[in-house]
Amino acid sequence: MANTLFTKVNILDGNAEGAVPGEVRVADGRIQEVATENGMLSRDGMRVIDGGGMTLMSGLCDAHTHFTWNSGGSLDALGTMPVEDHTIVAVQSARIVLDAGYTMCVGAASAKERIDIACRDAINAGMIPGPRYLASGPELATPAGVLVDGISRIVSGTEEMSRAVREMCGMGVEIVKLILSGESITERVWAKDTYMTDEEVRAAVVEAHRVGKRVAAHARSTESIKQCLNQGVDIMYHASYIDDEAADLFEERRDDVFVAPGLHWLWATLYEAAEFGYPQEAAEAVGYKDELDHSIVGLKELHKRGVRVLPGGDYGFAWTPHGTNARDLQHFVDLLDFTPMETIRAATVLGGEIFERPDELGRVAPGYLADLLLVNGDPSSDITVLQDHDNLVGIMKDGNWHKEPPPAGR
Repeated sequence: MANTLFTKVNILDGNAEGAVPGEVRVADGRIQEVATENGMLSRDGMRVIDGGGMTLMSGLCDAHTHFTWNSGGSLDALGTMPVEDHTIVAVQSARIVLDAGYTMCVGAASAKERIDIACRDAINAGMIPGPRYLASGPELATPAGVLVDGISRIVSGTEEMSRAVREMCGMGVEIVKLILSGESITERVWAKDTYMTDEEVRAAVVEAHRVGKRVAAHARSTESIKQCLNQGVDIMYHASYIDDEAADLFEERRDDVFVAPGLHWLWATLYEAAEFGYPQEAAEAVGYKDELDHSIVGLKELHKRGVRVLPGGDYGFAWTPHGTNARDLQHFVDLLDFTPMETIRAATVLGGEIFERPDELGRVAPGYLADLLLVNGDPSSDITVLQDHDNLVGIMKDGNWHKEPPPAGR
C-alpha cells in the first residue's frame, strides 16, 4: 500500500460548497491530512502526484446495483443463464463499475442465490477488482408479482416470508430485496399494482432487523410506497407514484429511509431502447412516459423535504449497460433540479450514509478511507465530465490504485 501525496489538486468534498485548491496526504489506506494551500504537507516518504489543477473527489456510490444483470436485451436470459456463466458476468460487472469511478455499490438483487455474496467476499479478499459492495440475494416475490422468471424466491404469506428472509440472512446477505409492485415492460405485472400484503412486508422487516440486516423494496405503485414507509422498509427503489400522503410519510422517516429511484432505467427505456427492439411507442403505451413524469414531480418534492435520494439507475440492460452509471447524475441535475454539488453530495456523502459508515466513506477528509477519483474537469460545474472514463485519470480504493495516473509529462 503506497503512501501518496496529491499536490496541485482542486479538492471537491461533498459537504463543501465547491472545490478548493490544496493537497491531500494518503497513508495506510486512509486520508491522513488535507491542506487548503499547496506546499504545506511533508513530502517525506510520499509518492507525489502532481494533479495539475485536476479535481480530487470521493469515489461514487450507485445505490441500485445488479452485478448479475448482463447488459443484454433479454430479461429472460437472467433466469436461464447457467450459474457458472452468470458468475463470470458478475465478476466482469464489478470491474466495469469500478472502472467508471464507483467505489461503493448497494446490491439490489442477485439473479442467482449466492453470486452477490461470492463477489462481495472476493472483492473484500482482494481476489477480484470491484467496489465496496452490500450483497443481496434473489428477489422475494409473491406468485402473482414475479418480474422475471427464474431469478426470484417465491413466497406467499407471512410464514413463508419469514423463513425466506431467515435463509437469506443466514447465507450472508446485507440487503433483503422485496418485489412489492410490478414492472410494466413485462406487460404482465404493472407499475401501478401492488402484489404483497402489509403483513408480508412487515414480516420481512421484523426478521431482517432481528439480525441486523436491512430490507429494500421495488416499489413503484402508490400503495407499495406507503407499505414501505409504514412497515419499516429501509431502502426504497423507484418510488414512482408518490402522492401527498406518501410525501408526508417520507418526511417523517427522512432520517431512516433512503430512496434510489433508478431514473436512467425510465429515461433510457423511453428514449434509448428503440435500437434494441423496444420502440418509444411501446414504452409509452405501457406507461413509462406517465411513470417518468410522475417520478420527476414526486422526487423533486422529496428533495425539497430533505429526504435522502441517491443515484442508482438499475444498470445492466442493453440500453443501460454497466459502466454508464454516471448518466444518473446528469438526470439529477436536468430532471430533478439538483445542483451539481447537491448531486455530488448524493453520490458521495450519502453513499457513506447508506453504507452505515458516514465517518469513513464518501468524503475527502482526514480519517476517511482513501477511495478517491482524480478527475480531469470540474464536476461541480459540469456533472457530465464523470461520464467520460478518460476523464477519470486516477481511481483509488483503500489507498491502492485501481487506475493509476500516467507519469507526469505523458
